[in-house]
Amino acid sequence: MNMTKMSGAQALLESLERQKVDTIFGILGGAILPVYDALCGNTKIRHILARHEQCAAHEAEGYARASGRVGVCMATSGPGATNLVTGIANAYMDSSPIVAITGQVPSTGLNTSYMIGRDAFQEADIIGIVTAVTKYSYQPRNITEIPSMVNNAFHLASTGRPGPVLIDLPKNLQSGQTKVEFTNKINLRGYKLITEPKPSKISQAAELLAKAETPLILAGGGVICSNASDELIAMSDLLMAPVATTFMGKGAFPETHPLSLGSIGMHGNPAANRLMSETDVLLAVGTRFSDRATANLDTFAPNAKKIHIEIDNAEINKNIEVNVPILADAKITLNKLHSAVKEKLQKGEGTAWIKRVKEAKEQLSPLLKELPKDIVPKNLLTALREMLPENGIITTEVGQNQMWSALYFKALNPRTFISSGGLGTMGFGFPAAIGAKVACPDRPVIDIAGDGSFIMSEQELACSVQENIPVIAIILNNSVLGMVAQWQRMLYNRRYNAVNLGNTPDFVKLAEAYGAQGFRANSMEEFQKAVKTALTSKVTTVIDVPIGSETDVVPFVPPGCGLPQQRGDY
Repeated sequence: MNMTKMSGAQALLESLERQKVDTIFGILGGAILPVYDALCGNTKIRHILARHEQCAAHEAEGYARASGRVGVCMATSGPGATNLVTGIANAYMDSSPIVAITGQVPSTGLNTSYMIGRDAFQEADIIGIVTAVTKYSYQPRNITEIPSMVNNAFHLASTGRPGPVLIDLPKNLQSGQTKVEFTNKINLRGYKLITEPKPSKISQAAELLAKAETPLILAGGGVICSNASDELIAMSDLLMAPVATTFMGKGAFPETHPLSLGSIGMHGNPAANRLMSETDVLLAVGTRFSDRATANLDTFAPNAKKIHIEIDNAEINKNIEVNVPILADAKITLNKLHSAVKEKLQKGEGTAWIKRVKEAKEQLSPLLKELPKDIVPKNLLTALREMLPENGIITTEVGQNQMWSALYFKALNPRTFISSGGLGTMGFGFPAAIGAKVACPDRPVIDIAGDGSFIMSEQELACSVQENIPVIAIILNNSVLGMVAQWQRMLYNRRYNAVNLGNTPDFVKLAEAYGAQGFRANSMEEFQKAVKTALTSKVTTVIDVPIGSETDVVPFVPPGCGLPQQRGDY
């Protein structure tokens, strides 16, 4: 047995190194100081000092979603830990693999009396607080448990349906020393992954797909999580089936592909929403059928036999009742399903459906048109797509900027479009961009922001400048909380309340105050010039683009309506 005497803090860092962790995003404090002390002189793990713990969690998630690896964030006890919660919840809702490490007050103190549970300074029951938004949480009782807990945490975070795991470390365990053994063993009682599909389910699904006259594929974030984009494309090509994506699935299927329909949902592509009601067999892959994607559940794909490939059994038949549930990994299942369908498929069919798909895209595309030279969202995002390489990464904030990006920016590869889906967290995009840039330093990373969201995490400009992480923020600045204002305009007879942001900062001067560079673009020419400058710059850049305060995101499915009831001018 190979055992080494070391502190709990050293055991933690050694365990992280064995997991090939190269970056931690965090903010220190008293209860996590022994770990930070152990980080001194560590050349294998880079620590990036966030300016708010919530942003540290978002940075870890941006890192994870851009790279496919587990992101790591760290904070002290009490308010440091609770500030992480929103970021942890965001990762939970969007199935992102992160491990959050928090300091905790000592589990033993003077005369071996317990400090935990005595309302000690900066004590919070973070394990209890995050129970609903983590896959699991750990708090070791002795130093020797730390390596196995780290092993288990990373395995849990990255396998099955990915998600966040928390490790809460009492301060006395960080400082104390004992002999520690390191192994690669995973010990998770009751945690059983089902990755292989049942042959009977593959056969049933293949039979439906082979006979389908109007097949359609709905791709969710699970396609990206399982690295199944190539298999998705192959299945679409085999069936000649158009592919719509959920918001989280954007990028799973190249949006320049002739069979791409773009995203479905409240602010989805009109052709995707319309054709969803015309399909006779729907193959849904790695999606939870969220309300923002399906709109009215009673009218969602009403004529379709539904096949659902999903790694999380809790999502099957939760929102939408399906005909063929397949509990398995998306990549493995699509491979097997492709072979099974290929054997059964009759060649030469599907011409009428392809013609209808093309017709729908042409007929409904006017709903997405804008004036050719105006500085409006579609033109800005179309121009941005032309200036970025295929592997350029877009993050977004939450609100109108997010929906404009989903509609108008064509994602060509998986892990190149990163946004807050399930939780809808304002302030997510900029710290996520920092994390994505750390994971992919040789690729441009741009945050599409609204002014309301950007001011919620603008302090991370200091992080990006100090840590030399040159990202780009494009602020679509309308001086209001745009999406809420749009709803008040459309649904509440223009009774505006609490949406006017008033004196927002001069974002150019704000950027310069942090040591970044700032530009203001009042025309398409100025915008393109600013983006080109930013793409070649070695410093973070903020581009402020004033737009009209009543610029709406359209098309729009009003609440309670079905996808086919989408309107282009409310």
